[in-house]
Amino acid sequence: MADICSIGFDGYALGGLSVGEEKQQMYGVMEACAPLMPEDLPRYIMGIGAPEDLVEAVWHGYDMFDCVMPTRNARNGMLFTSQGRINIKAKVYEEDEGPLDPECGCHVCRSYSRAYLRHLYRAGEILASHLNTYHNLYYFLDLMRRMRAAIRDNRLNEFRNNYTVNQSQNKNF
Repeated sequence: MADICSIGFDGYALGGLSVGEEKQQMYGVMEACAPLMPEDLPRYIMGIGAPEDLVEAVWHGYDMFDCVMPTRNARNGMLFTSQGRINIKAKVYEEDEGPLDPECGCHVCRSYSRAYLRHLYRAGEILASHLNTYHNLYYFLDLMRRMRAAIRDNRLNEFRNNYTVNQSQNKNF
């Protein structure tokens, strides 16, 4: 890595993760590589996208990510919430008049019920993809906003611990 860093790029990337390895193995690679990258330049991890992976990557000092997960999952009815992942296609949501995520401030959660979102998806309405994508992107952007605030307030460890505990208690696959 020292040879690569000596070239003087504007930033550095870590790739080849999130391709089927166990999470702990992926996190171990993140941890091992982060100290080898310059701290004053952008650090980019290619292809990771699960919210818990983003939290772990930020905790290890990575700055940028890209992944199709929020949009692809939205188009397939998998939505990210403060209670975990929700498969909006499930029959359990057929008559659920509650918001997708009561803790989310996005337009979708403030305006549409789980039952309506399920109906749109099951009916093959393109609006389902639009609303689901809007929500998932909002969720990811809000997650990153909250992590930036935690960094500014020197609470990233607390944020990571709380997020990890919350997600392990709320597995709604």
